[in-house]
Amino acid sequence: MEDCFEHKTVVVNGINMHVVEAGQGPVILFIHGFPELWYSWRHQISFASKHGYRAVAPDLRGFGDTTEVSKDDPSKFTSLQVVGDLVELLNTIAPKEEKVFVVGHDWGAIIAWALCLFRPDKVKALVNLSVAFSLRNPKRKPLETLCAVYGEDYYIVRFQEPGEIEAEFAKIGTKKVLEKFLSYRNPGPLYLPKGKPFDDNPVILPSWLPEKDVDYIASKYEKSGFTGGVNYYRAIDLNWELTAAWTGGKVKVPVKFIVGDLDLTYNAPGVKDYVHKGRMKKDVPLLEEVVILENVGHFLQQEKPDVINKHIHEFFHGFSSST
Repeated sequence: MEDCFEHKTVVVNGINMHVVEAGQGPVILFIHGFPELWYSWRHQISFASKHGYRAVAPDLRGFGDTTEVSKDDPSKFTSLQVVGDLVELLNTIAPKEEKVFVVGHDWGAIIAWALCLFRPDKVKALVNLSVAFSLRNPKRKPLETLCAVYGEDYYIVRFQEPGEIEAEFAKIGTKKVLEKFLSYRNPGPLYLPKGKPFDDNPVILPSWLPEKDVDYIASKYEKSGFTGGVNYYRAIDLNWELTAAWTGGKVKVPVKFIVGDLDLTYNAPGVKDYVHKGRMKKDVPLLEEVVILENVGHFLQQEKPDVINKHIHEFFHGFSSST
């Protein structure tokens, strides 16, 4: 599958961004989440490159083979900086393309929403996976809300103290931590109890996640560590402070939203009502379609690659004539 994948390093905003791309044609920018890498898009890169697109999938700052960013400072991991990296990446590798297609998942979906808010002039259309758009609440910081709703063991809360969760993960082992995350299918909230974030049950990898894929991801996390990815969560209150100017802002690009019905994000309090009762459409006026995949978990682009590829292709095909 990876025979035609080209790996390159692009200098953007003072960091060395590792980028994987394949194919020729209109650009599709794939934005990964946590604990993922460009590699979580391997099926989509292959498909898009064979269907007339130039697929571009970076390791975001703090992840994988992207280097030269200080992981000791969570303030370097705000949405403003990550979106800035992606805008500069596009300006560098596709200077003649005024707008590109974007696909995001998990944190990548959050970054994709932010990209559309900050720079709608750069995005032709968006397919976002897993994480619905979220309105900024000017009256309450995100961490305060999450603590109140879920308590101290909730994974985002547990991620806040620098070094703490990394030390616990180190005791468990990188590969096992990744197996636990990537095989998580509980629609309920993810709790990582202090001192023992995961149970002792052996992980049975799902059929869509061969051990060789986990080994590849683990080999990168062994080198980079988890801090870069976890820092995105540590910057969420800072994100809130820095994005005050976009309070009430709407996403004004064409969007298709896809989520699995077992996804913990879809089953969070209030999300289903928000997605299905018209409020998301109000905030994302060009939302053209919402797709709920039955009996599918959080890592849907890997679990159901053929289905996701078809949805991406069908949606973007309608805009490709205008490239």
